[in-house]
Amino acid sequence: MDHAELTGQSGPPGIDRNLTRYGDTEFSRYMRRAFLSSAGYDGEDLDRPIIGIADTSSDYNTCHRDMPALVEGVKRGVAQAGGLALVFPTISLAETLLSPTSMLFRNLLAMDTEEMIRAQPMDGVVLLGGCDKTVPAQLMGAVSAGVPAISLVTGAMRTGSWQGERLGACTDCRRYWLRHRAGEFDRDEIGEIEQALCPTGGTCMVMGTASTMACLTATLGLMLPGGATPLSGSGDRLRQAVMTGRRIVELATGGEGPLKLLTRASFDNAATVLAALGGSTNAVIHLIAIARRAGIALTLEDIHEAARKTPVLVNCKPVGTGYMEDFHKAGGLPVLWKALEPRLDLNALNVDGRSLGAILKDTPPPATWQDTIGTLENPIGPPGALVVLRGTLAPDGALIKRAAAALDRQRHRGPAAVFESPDDVAARIDDPKLGLTPDHVLVMRNAGPVAMGMPEAGSLPIPAYLAKKGVVDMVRVSDARMSGTAYGTVVLHCCPEAAAGGPLALVRDGDVIELDVENRRLDLCVPAEELARRKAGHVPPRASGRGWRRLYAEHVLPAHLGADLDFL
Repeated sequence: MDHAELTGQSGPPGIDRNLTRYGDTEFSRYMRRAFLSSAGYDGEDLDRPIIGIADTSSDYNTCHRDMPALVEGVKRGVAQAGGLALVFPTISLAETLLSPTSMLFRNLLAMDTEEMIRAQPMDGVVLLGGCDKTVPAQLMGAVSAGVPAISLVTGAMRTGSWQGERLGACTDCRRYWLRHRAGEFDRDEIGEIEQALCPTGGTCMVMGTASTMACLTATLGLMLPGGATPLSGSGDRLRQAVMTGRRIVELATGGEGPLKLLTRASFDNAATVLAALGGSTNAVIHLIAIARRAGIALTLEDIHEAARKTPVLVNCKPVGTGYMEDFHKAGGLPVLWKALEPRLDLNALNVDGRSLGAILKDTPPPATWQDTIGTLENPIGPPGALVVLRGTLAPDGALIKRAAAALDRQRHRGPAAVFESPDDVAARIDDPKLGLTPDHVLVMRNAGPVAMGMPEAGSLPIPAYLAKKGVVDMVRVSDARMSGTAYGTVVLHCCPEAAAGGPLALVRDGDVIELDVENRRLDLCVPAEELARRKAGHVPPRASGRGWRRLYAEHVLPAHLGADLDFL
C-alpha cells in the first residue's frame, strides 16, 4: 500500500487534490474552480499551496475564546509564505460543558479531523486546539491522515485574584471548593471566587492536561519550539500563529507528514518531559494513543521508567506553587529542555526543521533569577511524580500522581467504601449514615472507557462531615480519570475496568484494600477463592444506547492501551 492509499490523499498537490468523484476528472476540476470563484478566488490564488486550518472555536468552548485572532494570524503567515489558507471547522470539545465527559468524544474529534484532512484538498494543515482533549484528538487524526501538520494551541489564561491572593483554574477551583464544603466560605464568598478564577480566555493556567499536552506536542516535534507557553491573547501567542502559518507552507512544499517526526526517540523525550513537568495523568493515555497511531508501542512501563529517573523541574500547580505565565517568563519549554539536555535524545526533529540538539545550542540554561524551572542538580521535586501500580486490584495497571498525593497516605491499608458510579458518589458521599472515616478507601467503579467514556470523576470529594473536621485527603481508587489540575492520593485508570469484568467490579464494602506506592502495589486483600466465587456470579453490563456512544462502548480499547477505538 503506497502513501496515497494509506492516507487517502490522491491527485496532484494543491486545489486539485482529493477531487470529488463525478466520473469525469476534468469536470471535477472545472466544478471545483467554478464554485471557488464565487468566493472570490482566481487562478493565481488556486495555484498556490493549499493550507487547511482546523478551527475548534465554539461558543461552548470558552478556552478557545481568542482562537479567531489565531486563525487570522495563521492566515497572514500562510499568505506571506505564498500559500492559500482555507479554514474548516471540526467539533470542539469543551471540558466543562460536555456530558458525561469530553473524553467520550476525543476519538470522535480524531475521526472528524482525520476524515476532513483526507477528504478536502490541502497540502498541509494547522491544527488549532487547546482545551484538554482537542490537542491529542487532533494529533491522532493528523498522524493517521499523513499530511504535513503543525499544532497551534490557544495558550493558558492569565491568573486572577481574590482578596489579594493569586488564583488559577482549576487547581484553585478545587482547593477553594473543598474549603467551601468544609464550611470556611459561605455561598456569597464562593460566588466571588467563582468570578475570579477564570479572568481571560485560554486554557487552565496550571500544569493541567491542556498545558501538559502543549508541552508534549512541542517535544514530539509537532509544534514550533516556542509554542507551548505563550499566554492566550498575548502578542507572543499571536506571533506563534504567524510563524506557524509561514512554516506550514514550507512543510507542505516538502510533503513530509508527522511520521517523520514521531520516532521512538521523540516519544521517549515526551515521557521524560512529562515527568519533569509533574504533568497530568491524562497525558499518559493520550501519549500512548498517539504513539499507537504512529506504530510505536509506548507502554505504561515506559512512562513509569521515565518518571522514576526524572525529577520534577517545573514549579507549577498542582505539584508546585506557580502558574504557566511564570513558566513562560522563566523561558518556557526550551529552557526546560536545556535543563534536561543530558536525558534527552538530541537527534529528535522539530517541525521548524532543526534537531533538538540544534535548538538547544541557542537556548540558555535556567536563569538564576527565577525559581520556576529547576535543574537536574537542584530540582523542584524528587523523581517519581507518576507511578504505575499493579496488583490484584489492577492487574493491567493503574496510575497515581505521587507528586500531588499526601505523603502519609501513600502506604495505606483500609476498608473499602464502594460507589457504583459518579452519580452514586454525588448522591451518597455526604451521608453521615455511611460512617466513613479518614481510613476508608473510597472506591468508585463503572466509570471507565466502556462504562461511560471515562469521566474526570476519580478525585472523589472528601465527605463534607470529614472535611469540616479538617480532613483534606483520603485514598481514592477508580477506573475513572481525574483532572490534570487535581491533587490528592487518587489511584486512577484501574485496568481492566469494572465494566469489562475487572477486579474493581468484585470489591464489596468493608473489603480491605492495600496501597503501597513505593512498591508499586494496589491489592484487594480478599482470598482468591472468594474472588473466584464473586466473579462467577458477576454479570458485566451490556453496551446500550445508540449512535456514537454505542460504537464507542463496543470498540474502545482499555486505558492502558490509550483508549482509542480498536479499528483505528
